[in-house]
Amino acid sequence: MENQATSIEQAQEHLTKRVMRLPGVTGIGIGLCEQTPCIKVYVVRRTPALAAQIPPVFEGYAVDIRESGDIRALDSGRT
Repeated sequence: MENQATSIEQAQEHLTKRVMRLPGVTGIGIGLCEQTPCIKVYVVRRTPALAAQIPPVFEGYAVDIRESGDIRALDSGRT
């Protein structure tokens, strides 16, 4: 994506502030969509209602919604 006014890192930060508050969103990262940098939004379960709240393009970058399922921290007591 040439001539972007915002870097993908800045766009990710802005989108994080916007969508991490949505129930069901588990994380956001930067990845590739068809060999082009994009923002990946990870959700427990992709529903039409949740997908409608996440823009398909944000600040000029494609947004890819991926189902991650529940994400839980590992028990730190395990060895």
